[in-house]
Amino acid sequence: MEYTTEKQLRYDTAYLKMALEWAKLSHCERKQVGALIVKNRMIISDGYNGTPTGYDNCCENESGETHWYVLHAEANALTKIAQSNHNAKGATLYITLSPCKECSKLILQAGIKRVVYINGYKDDSGLKFLSESGIELTQVENI
Repeated sequence: MEYTTEKQLRYDTAYLKMALEWAKLSHCERKQVGALIVKNRMIISDGYNGTPTGYDNCCENESGETHWYVLHAEANALTKIAQSNHNAKGATLYITLSPCKECSKLILQAGIKRVVYINGYKDDSGLKFLSESGIELTQVENI
């Protein structure tokens, strides 16, 4: 996407920088991912990848493989919204790594209209699904 305004690029960059900071809260060793959900220029939710509440914070097994129950950053952010008075309809998701196909379904269903990300996930089927679903995608690499 080409930026219609320099102001939008500044906001996108600022929110992505915050998502990078949020990613540092993750206890995962292989990958640390951070996400923010912004609506009307207000952060309504945040998340990072990690284990569910009540589980040990170790995300990987002895072989270095991620446990199946580890939640992705965007899934954590979306579930926080479910416990609040907010909703994601029309919001923008800022995330440090583009969504996988499973999280892409959640993003669409939550009503998010725009996804801004830094790095592309190894499998781009999530991005393809979001694009085909009419969700605006923007990659900002130089953060």
